[in-house]
Amino acid sequence: MSRVLVFGGAGYIGSHTCKNLSENGFTPVTFDNLSEGHKDHVKWGDLIVGDIRNQDELDKAVAKVRPSAAVHFAACAYVGESVRNPSQYYENNVRGSLNIIQTMHRAGNIPLIFSSSCATYGDPAADRISETTPQNPINPYGRTKLMTEHMLQDFSAAYGLRSVALRYFNAAGADPDGEIGESHREETHLIPRAILSGLGEIDDFYVFGTDYSTPDGTAVRDYIHVTDLARAHVAACKYLLDGGQTDQFNLGVGEGYSVKQIIETVKVHLDKPVPHHLRARRPGDPASLVADASKAQRVLGFEPLHSSLNEIVETATAWHRKQATHNPAEAELQSR
Repeated sequence: MSRVLVFGGAGYIGSHTCKNLSENGFTPVTFDNLSEGHKDHVKWGDLIVGDIRNQDELDKAVAKVRPSAAVHFAACAYVGESVRNPSQYYENNVRGSLNIIQTMHRAGNIPLIFSSSCATYGDPAADRISETTPQNPINPYGRTKLMTEHMLQDFSAAYGLRSVALRYFNAAGADPDGEIGESHREETHLIPRAILSGLGEIDDFYVFGTDYSTPDGTAVRDYIHVTDLARAHVAACKYLLDGGQTDQFNLGVGEGYSVKQIIETVKVHLDKPVPHHLRARRPGDPASLVADASKAQRVLGFEPLHSSLNEIVETATAWHRKQATHNPAEAELQSR
């Protein structure tokens, strides 16, 4: 069985990918410093506690695991935090990524799948974003992702290190089996915040902007189920192991949902109101971001299977209800 070294495998998307790798005959090994990830989410394969900023720890992990391929999720990933503290983001996301890339090269050009982001596109004018849409990130987080993509392309051209960069749109949902789900130090994503508001876990759920040029006035985004993202990483791994060349792919579903649609769907699945507060638009928030993900289907043979809005919200709601059982009031409501 091929071993795959998963940097950041204790995190949200990383842990789902480890599960999918295991289900597809690979042996994942997680490398994580556990600053954002969760030790109890490492259920498929071993855990090596280490930091991508430490070159010695990386070298030892690769020598121990001897992977056939690697997947890199180990990034700081809060846009607002990246604006407040860019130093942390360049240190971890750029320097740490360079360490990983150099390690893969020195170890014999081990193929690498990189967790990139639609944040590399910034605020594009296009209604549908393809891989050829100009990349003009508008925050340090997006710039660190784009810098890493450039490093991968340069190492491919100069040294033959093959890689795939997967540009996610909005990851959402939870493992349908309920084994793992979304659990962040600082929850900034729309769907979990709507669920947490409905469950009474937060009281600061805001809707930013109701006057966009969209059907209902709220911003529209493309959401892809985390299980589908995991499947895409496995497809990229197989592509590289079969000799595929360095490339970049959007991961989305090609359809957008508005903030109001999200709130209404969460309300249905919770069977209770979702309290929220209306605020003005935030600077730099585009009206609509929707992927053209046809290239991933054409080249990787990948298409989403679990990314209907209903399935995304259903699995996310089940996960957050499960986590909320520690709250006696919520547990009592669920038992009625």
